[in-house]
Amino acid sequence: MSQLKNIALLVLLLAAAYFGLWTPNEHDTTASVESKQDLSQDQIEQAFRNRATDLQLTLEGRVKRVLSDDREGSRHQRFIINVESGRTLLVAHNIDLAPRVKNLKPGDRVQIHGVYEWNEKGGVVHWTHHDPQGRHQGGWIKHQGRTYQ
Repeated sequence: MSQLKNIALLVLLLAAAYFGLWTPNEHDTTASVESKQDLSQDQIEQAFRNRATDLQLTLEGRVKRVLSDDREGSRHQRFIINVESGRTLLVAHNIDLAPRVKNLKPGDRVQIHGVYEWNEKGGVVHWTHHDPQGRHQGGWIKHQGRTYQ
């Protein structure tokens, strides 16, 4: 019975939105931010289970460890983050195309928009920078109020 009530409520809200009788409160960002974070957490878990590659996503996490730069080929600033689900991800931020994330240290919160690639350890997020040729959607990292892209 409860499931039927939920479906009826959903249909009612969709009809109200369709006919312009109800619109979500665009000033209430708390709910939308939380749902976006939940969505990204679900995307990460699903991507890991499905061994996804080339998945564009936005996520938030806490820096677990700052690693040495990868200096082979294009230089990358590397660090590991923990996401809310407990999964760890390697972030490879191209510092030949974007500025280095300054003062990054364990415990810092970061927001990241980039491309997820599966690996056994949780995955890698890269393309956290602009594309100088404009052929790929640009990414970014937000840290301490600054955006690096």
